[in-house]
Amino acid sequence: MAEEEQGMRKQVVLAKPFSLEDEKDSEHTTSNLIQRILSLFKNVRPGSDLTNFQLPPQLNLPRSQLQCYGEMVYSFNGQDLLGECGHRDQPIERLKSIVTWNISTLRPLIFGLAPYNPIVGETHHVSNGHVNVLVEQISHHPPVSALHATHDKENIDVTFCQYFTPKFRGAYVDVEVKGKRVVKLLNQKETYEMNQPRLVMNFLPVTGAHWAGKINIKCLETGLEAELQLLSDSFLSRFTGNNKRSIKGKIFESSSGKRLYELSGQWDRTVTAKNLKTGELEVIYNASENIAELKTPIVKNLQEVSESESAMVWSEVSEGIMKQDWEKAREGKRSVEEKQRESRRQREASGQSWTPKHFSVVRAGKDWDCVPLQPRVPQAPIVVPL
Repeated sequence: MAEEEQGMRKQVVLAKPFSLEDEKDSEHTTSNLIQRILSLFKNVRPGSDLTNFQLPPQLNLPRSQLQCYGEMVYSFNGQDLLGECGHRDQPIERLKSIVTWNISTLRPLIFGLAPYNPIVGETHHVSNGHVNVLVEQISHHPPVSALHATHDKENIDVTFCQYFTPKFRGAYVDVEVKGKRVVKLLNQKETYEMNQPRLVMNFLPVTGAHWAGKINIKCLETGLEAELQLLSDSFLSRFTGNNKRSIKGKIFESSSGKRLYELSGQWDRTVTAKNLKTGELEVIYNASENIAELKTPIVKNLQEVSESESAMVWSEVSEGIMKQDWEKAREGKRSVEEKQRESRRQREASGQSWTPKHFSVVRAGKDWDCVPLQPRVPQAPIVVPL
């Protein structure tokens, strides 16, 4: 959708979030697309860092990477799983809720298509009910994104500081997502720290994109911990019927290692938790109830939309992609990149360095961390409709 303000060029283009049911349309990748992707890598040596690799618009999703991060938090249907974390009575129930919410941030991937690399200073600000989300690109080289979300009703604070390293491995691209996620239940004075899974894009022997690796979720205040293992897709699994989105895990006491729950299922279907003391089995997550039929955000107040908003920065590119007007998309992309280069030249000429607007940043070697400058994220001028 696009919204325009009379008298001046102020356009916001928002694409529909990628929902569970949309994946059926992307399962059959054309041979032309596969050949085009492989041709881009013909001069790339295995092990090469692809952080600054440029893609043509035909291989871009009509959204920035910032929007993808934001959608993990604000784009949901049905139950507000983040809010559920704040009104559970027992510590073990709160950790189970945190695990459920974390699983809900895993979204289907489209093979062969990638979001735009955000420009430095780009932001994305969206609200859904009591959840307000603000994302900012705090560095361009390397690309580092910071997210701050707050839940007004349940007094919950979420921060991400994320940066990724994609590497070409010959038959696949391996994307290691670094940084950490922190969820604070402020009313309960509990902090949950968690890492992020890897993203793998396979070219051979069969194409596909999936999440893989281990996720650890830990709360120091309660001494409880969860470990989730996302099982990698494999050539064999296509024929055995094993789902490539299988997830296994456990909830246990950090000090003793005593197991309390076993977790199993598929993150795009259902995940169950088995109480190892009572044997009781309960469904803690149902993807069809949370990440299906997702709604496109709408502009509630165009006057308040920031000039740095992702959906405005990339509006011409996204509009071109959605209409398959590739010349318009290419021209829009060149314009965004040239504006970024010009801003960098001006800063260098004046001896200024870039300072993020919404986060303070700490860098120690290759590690990044960020702290929101404001305690709460305000209501956004872009909202998910009820």
